[in-house]
Amino acid sequence: MRINVNGQWRDIDADPDKPLLWVLREDLGLRGTKFGCGAGLCGACTVHVDGEAVRSCSMTVADADGAEVSTIEGLTANGRLKALQEAWIAEQVPQCGYCQPGFLMAASALLQENPSPSPQEIREEITNLCRCGTYQRIAQAIGRASGEG
Repeated sequence: MRINVNGQWRDIDADPDKPLLWVLREDLGLRGTKFGCGAGLCGACTVHVDGEAVRSCSMTVADADGAEVSTIEGLTANGRLKALQEAWIAEQVPQCGYCQPGFLMAASALLQENPSPSPQEIREEITNLCRCGTYQRIAQAIGRASGEG
């Protein structure tokens, strides 16, 4: 199997049924993508596959064969933070921070699809879970990054 991870093609020698999450973390050493629930519900494992936000714990590496996968490690451009990451810092979003890579990936996909989401669209589209309850700050950061905040 072969996948393009953060702009680099990688040959993957793993069981085809192995979740993409574990291939990223264990086989490729990209530990920014987190394990949360293992059932695709919490969103801690969110990555982009061919530009779409997906829960990597629920996708097999075989399903990602030939795809372009972006992880939190690939979110920066030339070592510079994106506006979304700057907004995350400005709004002081993280508390424990564990779920934040998944939220950033989900928010990034939303902004790629809809550069100016309304507060209601943000609430409807961002379905990740945060144990610390930073949802208001997350919404404010997405609004700031879109130029609406």
